[in-house]
Amino acid sequence: MKGALKLIAVVGMMTNALAQVPDNLVVEGVPPFPAELRQEASRYMEFRAAVFNSWHPARREMLIATRFADSMQLHAIKTPGAARKQLTFLPEPVAGGKYRPRSGDCIVFSQDTGGGEFYQLYRYDLADGRITLLTDGKSRNMGGLWARGGGQLAFTSTKRNGKDNDIWLVNPLTPESAKLVSEVVGGGWSVQDWSHDETKLLLREYISVNESHLHVLDLKARERRLITPEGERNVAYDRAQFSSDDKTVFTTTDREAEFQRLVEMDLSGKIVRVLTGRLSWDVEEFELSPTGEMIAFVTNEDGAGVLHLINAASGQAMKTPKLPLGIPSGIEWHENGRDLGFSFVSAKSPTDAYSIDVQTGQLARWTESETGGVDAQQFVEPTLVKLKSFDGLQISAFVYRPDATKFPGKRPVMVIIHGGPESQSRPIFQARNNYYLNELGIAIIYPNVRGSSGYGKTFVALDNGFKREDSVRDIAAVIDFIKRDASHVHDPIRRPTALRSGRRRHLELPHVPKEHAGLSP
Repeated sequence: MKGALKLIAVVGMMTNALAQVPDNLVVEGVPPFPAELRQEASRYMEFRAAVFNSWHPARREMLIATRFADSMQLHAIKTPGAARKQLTFLPEPVAGGKYRPRSGDCIVFSQDTGGGEFYQLYRYDLADGRITLLTDGKSRNMGGLWARGGGQLAFTSTKRNGKDNDIWLVNPLTPESAKLVSEVVGGGWSVQDWSHDETKLLLREYISVNESHLHVLDLKARERRLITPEGERNVAYDRAQFSSDDKTVFTTTDREAEFQRLVEMDLSGKIVRVLTGRLSWDVEEFELSPTGEMIAFVTNEDGAGVLHLINAASGQAMKTPKLPLGIPSGIEWHENGRDLGFSFVSAKSPTDAYSIDVQTGQLARWTESETGGVDAQQFVEPTLVKLKSFDGLQISAFVYRPDATKFPGKRPVMVIIHGGPESQSRPIFQARNNYYLNELGIAIIYPNVRGSSGYGKTFVALDNGFKREDSVRDIAAVIDFIKRDASHVHDPIRRPTALRSGRRRHLELPHVPKEHAGLSP
């Protein structure tokens, strides 16, 4: 997997070198780029995105993050398709924000400096646009989860010793009220939910992709109690929320299962109900409606995201609009219990904000992000292929094929292997890679080799330790597929090599067969 990262990095470096050659690089055999080509390629560098952040608690309005200048900033939208009103105008990108519950008179948002990931929390006042720092400006602060009444904010911070993610509370209207409420050991702690009476916090302790635990923190007694089984190993819990009466917890877990299932668990760790037992896919996220009557959740089905609605009491599926091939994420109910907001990305579109009216089933697109002037209908949707590896294990890959009418015959192939190693290639927007597909006619293949997430906890562990080379051997199955594929996916691009020459880095370009001359970037 690490070798794959180096391959991608070298390919990316080669592309940048050809576009603008820095002083510390020497290139040979590369003709100058004409101005027209530079202009054509630049269109594929100007895609935008709009990420759903939060509903206004009293009005049917959205808070999103989007970029109109150099960085992502917060914007408000009053209705689907309406103009985006920019709220923050900061030199650094805003990582995300949430309206204050009930009143909606302010927003708490997160931001770091220079990509350093030492996030700070800020309050933005809608009345006058003033921004107030809530944290110390030095430590790493994460979470920022509002209490249901809007009077407190829970978050994690490394302020105490620079490494452990302790649990803190603050009234965002009075930053000096910040207080440490639970010291922890480790950097994997996060705040999952507030109890409805605001006396308890539900916490997650992340150990690895294979193991995590849930705790309840009593804020009055300042006592933290493990609620998942003591001594439990190799079981993972992800999202977690209190039920409407605070007597049970809804969570996703792979306990006694291969995939992350949505379950209801009592506060002693006993699973009282499995709500998604019939689905052989991971439940990636879920959200209870304000009254607790409905649950919206997203499953990861062969890399694609599928949105579901169920009745919380009976577990019965409710009618849900069918979305295009892509990934919904960040689902959140409006306080009206009717509108479900989320972000959605697909191969045809960058990330945009959407909502569903669960009473009528109507899907509303709130934003339509710009694609640099390129017609979105030109973008290629992938084909999912299943392959047998050297030991008979089934792996999969997403194949993006250039237009065969525009680019007939054999085409070069770019194979991009995700890093992680616990990660997954998914059918998302290709952004600048669309230039390879649309303008150069280069096919792109994204394999999900063993060790990838999304295919069960056994699969994700198959490249651990001395088995890591098996994931590299899976690539041979991808190469074999390319060789036998009959749909013009042939002749993979060979890896460029980077050679050191003194203080300069000398790039040796891959050989391009005569019939493909001019196709190599």
